[in-house]
Amino acid sequence: MIHNPVLRGFEPDPVILRVGDDFYIATSTFEWYPGVRVHHSRDLVNWRALGGVLDSRRLLDLTGVPDSGGIWAPGLSYADGRFHLVFTVVDTYAEGWKDLPNYVTSAPSIDGPWSDPVPLHGRGFDVSLFHDDDGRSWLLNMRFDWRPERESFAGIEIQEYDRATQTLLGEPRTISVGTAAGVAEGPHLYKKDGWYYLVHAEGGTGYEHGAAAARSRDLFGPYLPDPSGPLLTARHDPSLELQKAGHCSLVETPKGQWYAAHITARPYTERGRCVLGRETALQPVSWTEEGWPRIAGGVPAPTVPAPDLPSAPVSAASTTDRFDGLGPDWSTLRRPATPDWVEPAPGRLRIHGGQSPAGRRTPSLVARRVTAQRCSFETRVTFAPRTPDHLAGLTAYYNTRNWHYLYVTADDEGRPVLAALTCAAGRITAHPVEIPLEPARAVTLRAELDGPHLRFAYGTGDDGAPHPLPLDLDATVLSDEHADEFHDGQLRVLGFTGAMLGLWVQDLDGAGAHADFAYATYEYQEDHN
Repeated sequence: MIHNPVLRGFEPDPVILRVGDDFYIATSTFEWYPGVRVHHSRDLVNWRALGGVLDSRRLLDLTGVPDSGGIWAPGLSYADGRFHLVFTVVDTYAEGWKDLPNYVTSAPSIDGPWSDPVPLHGRGFDVSLFHDDDGRSWLLNMRFDWRPERESFAGIEIQEYDRATQTLLGEPRTISVGTAAGVAEGPHLYKKDGWYYLVHAEGGTGYEHGAAAARSRDLFGPYLPDPSGPLLTARHDPSLELQKAGHCSLVETPKGQWYAAHITARPYTERGRCVLGRETALQPVSWTEEGWPRIAGGVPAPTVPAPDLPSAPVSAASTTDRFDGLGPDWSTLRRPATPDWVEPAPGRLRIHGGQSPAGRRTPSLVARRVTAQRCSFETRVTFAPRTPDHLAGLTAYYNTRNWHYLYVTADDEGRPVLAALTCAAGRITAHPVEIPLEPARAVTLRAELDGPHLRFAYGTGDDGAPHPLPLDLDATVLSDEHADEFHDGQLRVLGFTGAMLGLWVQDLDGAGAHADFAYATYEYQEDHN
């Protein structure tokens, strides 16, 4: 059986691809490096993280992008013996504007090397490539219209793409404006039995989210929507375990079975906050006699039959990382993990301090996704702060405006102390915790997530055993729903990512402060059916 979600935690906007016997899912990464996260499987049940594709500033520059800006909904495809990746880097999305440069890069292997990205256009986002059986390729995207009197989601566009020259040809054409649900985006095109099938997201990314299918005998349409309604949605049933279902992409197995990869979310209460963010699930797809793709009931199921493929288990990841390198579970915020600020070595991760928690150019945060409602994260840090401008510790993080932080710093006399902060919707709270520490002594820091509760602990003894702090913090501020901000009806901040647990260092006076982390242990309780 396939237990959903197959990719847990912050893994949205999946595009699924098969090359031979290998399946790949690529997901959005927004302001995090490496950009465009990829997982691999051979049976659709067991998935292994490969890490991110765009791992350097040559491939991706996220300097200064807004929270939940950066990489939106990539498109991964295969043709001419090469992987082709198209992606949007969102530099602006608020106050009615969107700056949306799109790029293409390619590689002979999923592991690279990836070519220098080539700019395409900036008319919209959610780009994908369709390679037709006549050898021609086509770029799809949603069209964004900035004009206040117009519908901003202006339909699905298509334009020819020349793979040899990596250039667009001719003019774009609108092939669909979606259904009455509105907000048509995330387009993917498939060809089967002489039909072109357009699968796209609709209804927005919240609880009204869904996916629709339409078809045409002609590439340019007109595309007739499936008369039965949405291909997938949970909008009509708040009791479903999997919510916010939509943004589908399809794949066919070697034996002719079809599956849809899609976004989903697991709120802690009915239609409540989703600390784990938007995750990736799989559903079997059948085809009617009339030639329409269908998902059973049109709703997301937590457990579904696996395809008829040989089982291909993957090795379980170690719960403790001692930093022989930065493996595929780790991400860094807004800048790649370069030796000038992060230095992994066996038994030690040295992080040189960066900007404040509000900084969007050179933050020093190394983090991993929260994948379960109940989990813990522990590290042991050695740090010699000299002023209150030097901070290092453990964070439960959503974005620059929503986080909890347990950290070592110095008081006004330069003595090391342990302290804790919370930032919720940009408002900072200093908790009544200031514990004196011995200079140069390593400190164990621990965070425990128990559904909506977050608790910190620390230890200074030789055994490192952590002792709970008298704080019961609200974990739900680390959610998409809490992160969304509107002022006077105008969008200001989006919440598109998910909760992260990480190692954070600030050097606010530029004195060269750094911290050494001996290990990081992430453990969780299984919460699937």
